Formats: sequence, C-alpha cells, structure tokens
Amino acid sequence: MTTPFSLFAEAAHARAEQIFLSLPAAAKLDYAPDGRQIAYGALAQLVDAQREAYRQAGYGAGNVVAISLDNRPDFFVHFLALNSLGVGILPLNPDLRSEEVAYQFTIAEPELLVALPAYHRVGIEAGLTADRLMGPLDAIPPARRRAERFEATSDDPCAFLFTSGTTGKPKCCVLSNDYFVRLARWYVGAGNGGKLSTGEEVILTPLPMFHMNALGCSALGAIILQSTLVPLDRFSASRWWATVAESGATLIHYLGVMPAILLKLPATEHDRGHKVRIAFGAGVDPLHQETFERRFGIELTEAWAMTETGGGATTSTAGGDRHLAMRCIGYPHADMDYRIVGEAGTDAEEGEPGELIVRAAGDDPRRGFFTEYLKDPDATAEAWAGGWFHTGDVVRRGDDGALYFVDRKKNIVRRSGENIAVVEVEGVLQNLDDVAGVAVAPVPDELRGEEVMALIVLAADSTEVPGVDLARRIARASADRLAYHKVPGYVAFVSSLPTTATQKLQRGEIKKLASAIMTDAATIDLRDFKGELRRMEPDAKSVA
Repeated sequence: MTTPFSLFAEAAHARAEQIFLSLPAAAKLDYAPDGRQIAYGALAQLVDAQREAYRQAGYGAGNVVAISLDNRPDFFVHFLALNSLGVGILPLNPDLRSEEVAYQFTIAEPELLVALPAYHRVGIEAGLTADRLMGPLDAIPPARRRAERFEATSDDPCAFLFTSGTTGKPKCCVLSNDYFVRLARWYVGAGNGGKLSTGEEVILTPLPMFHMNALGCSALGAIILQSTLVPLDRFSASRWWATVAESGATLIHYLGVMPAILLKLPATEHDRGHKVRIAFGAGVDPLHQETFERRFGIELTEAWAMTETGGGATTSTAGGDRHLAMRCIGYPHADMDYRIVGEAGTDAEEGEPGELIVRAAGDDPRRGFFTEYLKDPDATAEAWAGGWFHTGDVVRRGDDGALYFVDRKKNIVRRSGENIAVVEVEGVLQNLDDVAGVAVAPVPDELRGEEVMALIVLAADSTEVPGVDLARRIARASADRLAYHKVPGYVAFVSSLPTTATQKLQRGEIKKLASAIMTDAATIDLRDFKGELRRMEPDAKSVA
C-alpha cells in the first residue's frame, strides 16, 4: 500500500533534517515575511499530532474534509494527516464565491471545512453550520459520521478536484491515492527525462494546491525525491527571479502565459543568476520558447495531461526532440495507448488533426485515471465511450511520433469548411503591440457557418483609441502571420476576460459573451475588411 502519506513518512524517516518546505523572503509572503524553512522531521511531528487529533475526533476512511489554506505549511500538515487516515480532501479555490462553493459542497458533501478565518464567512454562506468550521490550529469538532477505518488504502479517494468548468458546469473528479502516486512517479521519471536526483532538487511552483499539477507533481514529486518544495501562493513577475535565485530552485513550474510576461521584463543579474535546469509546464507560446531558453538558460519541458488522465495518459517533450516553435506537447508515455480520431470516430489520416482519445496500456484501461465523476455516472460513461477516454483535445502526430496540440475540440471555429484553432489566432494577436489579453471564439455567420471573433484587452499604458481604425490595424497585422480565413471577422475591445483561478480562459463564458455582444454598436464588423485583405493576397482566387 503506497499513499502520499506513506511516501512522506518514508522521506521523513530517511532525511529528517532535509528541508521539505522553503518559503523565501524574496517572495514576500504575508505569513513568512522574513522567510521560513521546515524540515521533513519537524513537519512529521506536526502531522502526527494532527493525525491523532483527527482520529480521536472520528475522521477516517469515507469522510471528506474541505480545505482552504492557500499553499501555506498548514495545508500540508492537514492534508498529510487526513491522507494517513483515508480521508479525502476537497481543496478549495479561495477565489470562489459562496454560490460556487455551495455547489461543490452539494456534490462532495464535506464533514468539515478547515480554512483561514477570512474564509469562514464563505463557508457559512455556502451552507455549513458554525460547528463545521475550524481554523488550522483550532480544536477539531467530532465527525458527524464516525469512521470505522483509520488507515488509507491505495484505492481510497485522496482528493476531490473539480474541473475548471471552462466549457460548462464543473464536474468533480474523484482522484485516488494510486492516481497521485502514479502521476508523481511519472513526473520525477519520464516526465522530466529522468534528470531529477533524490535529495538534491528544489522544486518551485506558483500553482495552487487545488490544482492536480501542484499537488500531484510538485508536492508529491518533491516528497518522492525526498527534496525541497517551494510552494508560492501565486505568480509575481516583479519578484519571480529574486525568489527563484534565493530559493536555489532547480526546477520551476510555469503556465503558458508566464514565459511571455517574463520576457517583457528588463534584463537583470537574475536572468542567469539561478540554479534552474528545467522548467516544467504547458501552453508556452511557440514564438517565445527558444527566446526564453536562450535568454534565461532554462529548458522548457512541455507536457500534457488532464485532471481526468493523471499519470494514466501523459506526454512530455523531455528526452526527445522538442520541435521548438511548433506547439509540440511531446511524446506519449510508454504506458498509454492512444488514437487520433475524426468526427466519425475513425482514425484520422497520418499527420491530420483529430481528437486524442487515450487509455492505459494493458489489461486495465483506467489504471492511473480518475475514478469517476462523483454523482455523475452518465458523464463518466460518456467520457469513456467505446473503452477510450475522450480528451476533447485536437492534436496531430508528426513523422517521429511527437504530438502537436491544435486546440480543444469545442474551441474550433468551423468557417466555410475550414477548421480554425482559436489558440493559434490568440497566439498571434497576443503578441501584437498594445494587446494585454485576448480571447477568440466562434460566432454564427449566415453565409460561412461560423466566423472568428476576438475579444481584446488593451494594455494599461496603451495610447491607442479602441475603434474601427485600431481594429483594422490589428486585423492587418494578424494577416501577416495568419491565413486570410483565420483573421478576426469581428473585434470587440473589453476591459477584462473571464478566467479561472489558474488564469485559464473560461471558454464557455467567453462564447456566451461573444454571442451576447456580437450585435453591440461597439463591436466592430470586419468581414468586408477581411475580403479586402483576401483580395490583396497574391494567390487569391476567390473570396470565401
């Protein structure tokens, strides 16, 4: 039986003096303004005491406890204590409002909420009574449903993580201890090309612990390596390199937008004044990857997985040709089977894009995947239709077996028979002067089926005036790098874009917003202007 707690206990026994949590002063964390370090042995004592308190209060296998403690040391104390007893945690995004939390509570039914005092009000508004709330240092109220077993198994739920809900209502993924252990073992091995060493790594992440990457890869990966974790609460560009340097980080995590932001910073002594060998993440703009690696001396390892797939189906660019500037997500893990299928469910032609469907190789196709969508058997069955997990991601396969991300299946604009990936259009627009943020969505078109609409946030220091002239200049500039049919047919300048806590675009909300403002007076119709751009192309034969 292997669980996150058993791996931690093994690390604490083997390397009691090794630093587990490192909070650099340069990060300017409210709860560690002067910096702080906690060794495995010291944290193990806190975990053991908390574990016994939970056991005495009746919490064990079958119970669920919600946690909202940011990335603070308290989170790890409570998580590991509960995990040792077989309790599944529901880690909450502190940015959620009470209605959103109430929805999660309805699905996961937690016995208790352990939260920072400032978040207690949200718990009450979400439907909990005061006796079901506690701070990280408070006495534990007795469990309403006293457990009969106080030891975890590999199949017990470790965490209940809700999908981002970017295209619909969030679904609750039940993730077992085995799920997290398999994910972490892939991460420290094949996921990073076998380049990580036991007892020597310092892994820094700005991602929240309610994200499978931070909890399963960074945190548990550090534990498996018996190494150090630097858990930041969020990404701060102004403090980033000083924090990386002070922490001695050897591996850093990123989201797609972070390299672009860091490249805009002025050069400093920190650009190369660090120990980082690898950056691990996903979604980097292909235009930025080589520039970033050359400037900062760090290899960007692009990877792919989903909350549902965990370590059961993954890809990584580590250990192979990375095909810079081509949106390559790497090579499929040896323990997974995959197919690339068209609309009819038949295999796509070699090199042609299609939906990626996956399963674990061998006798158990769901090994390493999520257990189920809690209380939603129909959605679970639909996701596994035909014995394959349907990812909803459109990819294509290269000659050497590498996979290339095209877009989410639901984010394709189908215009006059052409499939247009919104992320490709967004990548071009995002790199134009004065553009701070952009989201692209399909909108109805009576002639072409769908048209491309761009929602654009201008930079705070931009002197440009939103309007027809600016929209046309943006379209003309994008036409230098995009085929005519991919250029936006509509442009709307907006003050902000709907995003999740991890800064993913909320695609469902964006589509609703695009449709709602399509006929607004302030929305600029560029369809005729697109026709002019098309006629200016030297090989133009017709106007679609």
